[in-house]
Formats: sequence, structure tokens, C-alpha cells
Amino acid sequence: MSDPTRLKIEGLALKAGSAPISQHIEAGEIVGLAGLDGHGQEAFLETLAGLKKPASGLVSIERAGRSTPLRGFRHGVASGIAYLPRDRRATGIFPTMSVLDNFAISTVWRDTAGGVISADRRRKRFQAYQQKLSINAPHLEASITTLSGGNQQKVLLARALALDPGVLLLNDPTRGVDVATRHVLYDVFRDLAQEGMSLVILSSEIEEILLLCRRVLIFRENEMVAEMAGETMTADGVIAAMFGKAA
Repeated sequence: MSDPTRLKIEGLALKAGSAPISQHIEAGEIVGLAGLDGHGQEAFLETLAGLKKPASGLVSIERAGRSTPLRGFRHGVASGIAYLPRDRRATGIFPTMSVLDNFAISTVWRDTAGGVISADRRRKRFQAYQQKLSINAPHLEASITTLSGGNQQKVLLARALALDPGVLLLNDPTRGVDVATRHVLYDVFRDLAQEGMSLVILSSEIEEILLLCRRVLIFRENEMVAEMAGETMTADGVIAAMFGKAA
């Protein structure tokens, strides 16, 4: 695990004229994002990843006693932020590539010895995550499309974790996976938080947020309209805030 990493969000507006958002994402914390589709929670997550620029405001990465403004996606990755996209088929997997290559594409340098890629080193790196995430992939040189959707998602998570991030941003990570895979992922997310990683999870399922997260940020019309934690974090309360109603 890398150094403990915090995200500091200061006066961030998703659109011109939107109310600014100021938050801290602490090391070891799991924060949920909720809202109706298209109401800003995905844009907020992508802004934290450096994939979108806010209308105003700043995201800073606080690590090893230093605070650095986020300058884009590549800078975020280099600074310890990993992002798992929502649509694994469109923006996650490389369907013509093998399971191993899909895993290693973001960390190729770790498999290089003397300027040559070591297949053995790559396989050993993957097998460590294969065991941790219970990835069912008997033929690592086969196309990733030979795996089930749940196992493809686990390979993408392994790719993100191989970056050794301090912050993990998850865009609907259990979308389209089976129940058994969900529970494996839930356990992994909890373990990562206990190890000190910061996790931000956007989920289309409120019960998932209630199960996993310490607190939830709720979005409506491209603004953060509520923050709930502890006993105030209920399904009825989250739904009411999503629709702009009192709980």
C-alpha cells in the first residue's frame, strides 16, 4: 500500500452557476455517491479522477505531507489515484487482448528486465491478485472476453490495484455482476479501506452504499444537495434527497 492519501475538494462547481462543493476524502474512508442518472455524481467522480475539468474550484492530492493540485488524469494516476470505469466493455477491457495483457497494460514497466518483458514476472504479479480477488481465469493467454462479466470486472480491479493507489474511485463497480462476485468485491473494498486506502464508490443501488460506506454524498441537478452519515444514512433519506424532498 502506498502512502496514506487524502483528497481535498475546495469550491468545486460541476457547471457554471452550480453551488460549490467542499469536501475531504480521508485515508481509510469509504464514501458513497448517489443520485438520479445524469445529476452530477458521475461528473464529480470523473472530476476527482482528472477526467473532467470543473467549472471552478480545485481538487488537491494530499500525500506524504504535501498538497498538490490535480492537473489531469495522468497526473492523478502518477499521484496515487486509480479509476475503475462504469462500462467495462466500452471503456475498460481491451477485447482483442489476453487476460494477462489486460491486467498488465497500465504497469508494463514492472514486468521488464533488461529492456525485455518477462512473461514469468507478469504471470506471478497477476496470480497474486488472482488469489486475492478470486479471479476464475484458467487460461491467462486467452482473450479476456472468454471470462464471465464478473471475472472481467475483477481483472480490471486487479489492473487498478497494480498501480498501488492511495485512492480508488469506483464507478458502479458491481453493475452487471452476479451476487457471489458482489460479495467478493465488498470484502475486498472493506479490506482495502482497513489497509488505509481511500475509496469513493458511485453506485446505482442505494442498499449497496448503505452496506459499504461510512457516509454518502447525494447529488441533484449537478449539485451536492445532502451528506448523510451514521443513523441519518437511510434508504428513505437518500431517496428523498435524490428527488428534492424532505425525508
